[in-house]
Amino acid sequence: MITSFAFLIASVLFILGIKLLASPKTARRGNLIAGLGMVIALLAVLPQLHGSHGESVSLWKWLLIFVGILLGLVVGAAGAYKVKMTAMPQMVALFNGAGGGAAALVAAIEFAHLTSDSSLKFVVSMLCAAMIGAVSLSGSIIAFFKLEGHFDKPVTYSAQQLLNGLLFVVSLLLALAMAGGSHSMMLMGLFLVIALALGVLMVMPIGGADMPVVISLLNSFTGLAVAADGFAIDNVAMIIAGTLVGSSGTLLTLAMCHAMNRPVTNVLFSAFGKVDATASAAAAATGSVKSVQADEAALLLGMAGRVVIVPGYGLAVAQAQHQVRQLADELAKKGVEVSFAIHPVAGRMPGHMNVLLAEADVPYDQLIEMETINPEMERVDVCLVIGANDVVNPAAHEDKSSPIYGMPIIEAEKAGTVIVMKRSMGKGFAGIENALFLRDNCRMLFGDAKASLQELVTLVKAG
Repeated sequence: MITSFAFLIASVLFILGIKLLASPKTARRGNLIAGLGMVIALLAVLPQLHGSHGESVSLWKWLLIFVGILLGLVVGAAGAYKVKMTAMPQMVALFNGAGGGAAALVAAIEFAHLTSDSSLKFVVSMLCAAMIGAVSLSGSIIAFFKLEGHFDKPVTYSAQQLLNGLLFVVSLLLALAMAGGSHSMMLMGLFLVIALALGVLMVMPIGGADMPVVISLLNSFTGLAVAADGFAIDNVAMIIAGTLVGSSGTLLTLAMCHAMNRPVTNVLFSAFGKVDATASAAAAATGSVKSVQADEAALLLGMAGRVVIVPGYGLAVAQAQHQVRQLADELAKKGVEVSFAIHPVAGRMPGHMNVLLAEADVPYDQLIEMETINPEMERVDVCLVIGANDVVNPAAHEDKSSPIYGMPIIEAEKAGTVIVMKRSMGKGFAGIENALFLRDNCRMLFGDAKASLQELVTLVKAG
């Protein structure tokens, strides 16, 4: 009774935590509340532990359990404190993979304890957890390496879908054999190896540009694996937590695909990011790049009535969020209205820019979503684009041959003047030229974003 009540409390805290994550204002509190729910669920399950034959847990096993909990706490806390903001998506991928791997491991251990009295529900739930968890583990590891810049281009080969389909059919046959009574650990081992291979083969052909979507999808996989484990071992907290993660991950995946105007099947099976040079060149607009010096940019910003700043991955790479807040503060002192335009998939994960700017204490009311800011862009005097590329590329609604055609963007080109801060003329994650950089009203301020922003702060303050 007490355990069931504790699971209920933990489940309510999970739901409330996810609800609070919907806003940057309450996200920190949501994380703490969900974490409290996990602590309660963990404490509630410990008294239920017993040996494989129902005997009490020995002292050394209790010691192993607490050592494992302590190691998890230390590794998790150290990783969270030390990880750079630019590497946050990689950390999410690793944590997600760890969750999937844990779910698969629980399923494999439970399989080793199968008896002739085990119900079909138990066996099927456990096999689903093993399959989905292993796919999430290996897929998340590949996603991590792609985000790190290793083989970030799509790796394709002939008959790849045929091979994936064949492996999936083999895994189903193995599952049917095990569900039918063949409780061989050799079969389970082969089943897990095939699932791990499917995770690798599923993610390798997908380009680095789509890794945020892939991570979100794999996150939902992990949730489903945990829920399946919960059904297998009759743990209500795991069922509810896994279902929450699975459903929220699925909804987030669909929302991200909608933000890019692409179906999930296109992300998973079209090898987006593999743009050939001919098509990319054809998509490029005509014109010339016009650079601007920091003093000219500062003058344009200081004389503007309204400035919109579009943050992108380059801002995160330069760790320049504090400098951009200082610039916004100095402009506000001069009577300039400043706001930040947030694209839903800017950066390398959903909410990346919100978290980055929140770290620098940028007021939440200055963060404006894409749908709200776009109708106002024609009344913006200066649009300052910092390290963003694909999310401001007008080819998305002007060039039908572009791979990003149809993707909603922040319409920076409609502003009176556009200042783009970049290290070089390098392409974005989609691997195509940005037509915005060649527009008559666009000026390029080359250099490290952090140094350039600090110089702008000094010049605006002096002017």
